[in-house]
Amino acid sequence: MFSFLKSTKVSKDTNNSNESSNTGETTHPKKSWIESLSRTRSKLGNTVGQIFSAKINIDEELFEDLETALITSDVGVSATEQLILATKSVTKNKKLTSTKEVQQALKNEMLALLTRLNEPLKEKPGKPYVILIAGVNGAGKTTTIGKLTKKFSSMGKTVLLAAGDTFRAAAEEQIKIWGERNQVTVVSQERGDSAAVIFDAIQSAKSKQIDIVIADTAGRLPTQKHLMAELEKVKRVMGKASDSAPNEVMLVIDANTGQNAIEQLKSFDKVLGIDSIVLTKLDGTAKGGCLFGIAEYRAIPVKYVGIGEGIDDLQPFSAPDFVNAIFEERPE
Repeated sequence: MFSFLKSTKVSKDTNNSNESSNTGETTHPKKSWIESLSRTRSKLGNTVGQIFSAKINIDEELFEDLETALITSDVGVSATEQLILATKSVTKNKKLTSTKEVQQALKNEMLALLTRLNEPLKEKPGKPYVILIAGVNGAGKTTTIGKLTKKFSSMGKTVLLAAGDTFRAAAEEQIKIWGERNQVTVVSQERGDSAAVIFDAIQSAKSKQIDIVIADTAGRLPTQKHLMAELEKVKRVMGKASDSAPNEVMLVIDANTGQNAIEQLKSFDKVLGIDSIVLTKLDGTAKGGCLFGIAEYRAIPVKYVGIGEGIDDLQPFSAPDFVNAIFEERPE
């Protein structure tokens, strides 16, 4: 199995280094989840906390207020309904008598739901191990590719990048910059289409015994049916270059898109069959609730989350850390 693709924590020495990394970026001290998710806590955790602090009675009004708080924090109607019903059931069956106990019950249900996103990826063997990157424009695909390349290279794996975003003029240059920073080969074509570029990249990787190919694709909206159809073609052609390709289809989602993230996931999943997710910009204005909607939709592993701009801020997702960070107070 491809153990090198499993999420690993970056060493303490690396996290605390302020020297420039080999990607050309400054490595910042690693943030804690509580520091990084301050806005998520203020929008979701504090709102829920205030409800429990203000309420004395465990009644229907309490659960209605919680339902509103969760929905307005991008948790989504379906996931919210699941969480509220489960919390009500625990409250009744265990005969909880304080709102503090009910709050803990809600946290437990949140964790149980998000734990689905920590399920290990069912890896598809093959060499090279080909990762197809998909997502809408602005989600952070190119930066994610650069940071993944850095991670894999630091683990001693050889990486080749495929500049498969042939629709955006600057995309090829951006991925070449990341290739130079990480000192890896980038396969591109001036006039080739996305499928042709990625096909050539896989063939090149096979001949050079490269471990990993990361293939970029053009950012597109799920409503752009002709572009979504092209993704189907890309996946089909990849299979002709290597029987196991793509070994992993990774969707990059901007956490700031809120509930639209769920619709993006459903659309790309229908076309490609998504194997894993990277959720970017979780440290921004995101309410963070979309993770619950993703978990309610399907148990797709969230491999990494972006909780900062530093090279080491693309961190393995942890359901317990996320839920605890939402509700815990910032340490003094």
